Amino acid sequence: MKVLKILAYTGLALIGVIAVSAAAVYLVSNAKLNRTFSVSPRAIPIPTDAPALTRGRHIAMTRGCVDCHGQDFGGAKVFDDGAMGRVYGPNLTPGHGSLVKTFTDTDWIRAIRHGVAPDGRALFIMPCDEYAHFSDEDLGCVIAFMKSLAPVDRERPAAHYGPVTRVLLTVGKMKLAAAKIDHARIQPASIAKAPTRDYGRYLANGCVGCHGPNFSGGKIDIGPPDWPPARNLTPDPSGDFASWTEADFVRAIREAKRPDGSTLNPVMPRGFGGMDDTELKALYAFFKSLPPVPTGVR
Repeated sequence: MKVLKILAYTGLALIGVIAVSAAAVYLVSNAKLNRTFSVSPRAIPIPTDAPALTRGRHIAMTRGCVDCHGQDFGGAKVFDDGAMGRVYGPNLTPGHGSLVKTFTDTDWIRAIRHGVAPDGRALFIMPCDEYAHFSDEDLGCVIAFMKSLAPVDRERPAAHYGPVTRVLLTVGKMKLAAAKIDHARIQPASIAKAPTRDYGRYLANGCVGCHGPNFSGGKIDIGPPDWPPARNLTPDPSGDFASWTEADFVRAIREAKRPDGSTLNPVMPRGFGGMDDTELKALYAFFKSLPPVPTGVR
């Protein structure tokens, strides 16, 4: 009988600990999700000419926008499961269900460059710490293209944050971009488009989220737990990239095929395959110039 009482008390204590921990996770994650930021974006020119719209479309199609907002930019599923929750990218067209129908140019800049909504709320899973590096010219072209989109009527399902997402937010493994950006110091440089290491570094800002700040790959903190580790993009012998030729790299991005013919995991955004030869050559030159870092050592 004494043993049963001990087991019962132990069970109740564990339930209490779990309940308190769950409440703490909920409160901390909610505080981070509801945090607001006061940001006054610096104005930039927004062009209207056809070449600028073409450039803006190219950037939007090759920098991951379609992965969350869909090929028509009317919104798409980011994830929807019991562990992570349910999150859909918003409708960026002026159609029914649009998030941006009343956006001013300042609202667009604040959202893309700073990760902040017009009401000051931090945008969730919007990789603005990468987009903050867009030059004024490129950002202006993207905004011009977004403002030209044809209407798509699509409502966005209400967001629901699952236990894994909330835990990742609580422990700091998943961070809102707005909380990482130094909003007062965004002064991106204008890099000439050429097959150079410097231009490759500019483009590689879009790879940091998965491959890490030093591009050594490893566990991807921003996604579901079942995502595979990111590949090492430095020329370290522990990774595949060390032996890849430029042709191997271009094929991998364009066709999602490694030199041995195996297919890249779908987690790797296929939109990068739309990059032109200059962009891919620049990326290869930059990655080859990096100091070797063992895989996953970030």
